[in-house]
Amino acid sequence: MKPETFYTLLAEQNIVLTDQQKAQFERYFELLVKWNEKINLTAITEKEEVYLKHFYDSIAPILQELIENQEIKLLDIGAGAGFPSLPMKILYPQLDVTIIDSLNKRINFLNLLAQELELENVHFYHGRAEDFGQDKNFRAQFDIVTARAVARMQVLSELTIPYLKVGGKLLALKASNAPEELTEAKNALNLLFSKVEDNISYTLPNGDPRYITVVEKKKETPNKYPRKAGMPNKRPL
Repeated sequence: MKPETFYTLLAEQNIVLTDQQKAQFERYFELLVKWNEKINLTAITEKEEVYLKHFYDSIAPILQELIENQEIKLLDIGAGAGFPSLPMKILYPQLDVTIIDSLNKRINFLNLLAQELELENVHFYHGRAEDFGQDKNFRAQFDIVTARAVARMQVLSELTIPYLKVGGKLLALKASNAPEELTEAKNALNLLFSKVEDNISYTLPNGDPRYITVVEKKKETPNKYPRKAGMPNKRPL
């Protein structure tokens, strides 16, 4: 996807990018490729592929009208090079974005990226999702949690739901067959007092299948979740 195609597809959805936003995406691409030579951020480095499989793919929650340009607190778990939250932040500057990632080198990249793109109200933390999920400064503080290709729903729900306010939503962006995962995750979602609200199926412009699973938190998460780092993966709920 050429940048011009990216702009055109957004314009068709009534999202018209300013010159500044176009420059931000361009600089994002340049820094991604440059830093990728030093640390492993992505296997995708061709420009047209980055615009399609990182930028366009990341803004799916906006294109599916799941997120509005408001001062909502959004947490992105395991965002790596900033996907999906930072492309959404470029489009919707009012979002207040927090990213937690387990690799400090990626956090260093994100700090530089935010500086270069002049992004405000972005916060980056190095550590494990399980640990921050038990911290009262993070627990039950967010309106939306996003996660893109992080883990199967059975594991992902324990890593993300504790961060949500009651009524908040997890948006899980997936490339694989999400319905199968939801069957596996039924018990976990029940234990975490959360419920699948929607499972949206769509395709990228090149035909690749995608899903966004929307999970709403119905009641406060029991204090024992998330369990210690590594446990959700070793013994899924």
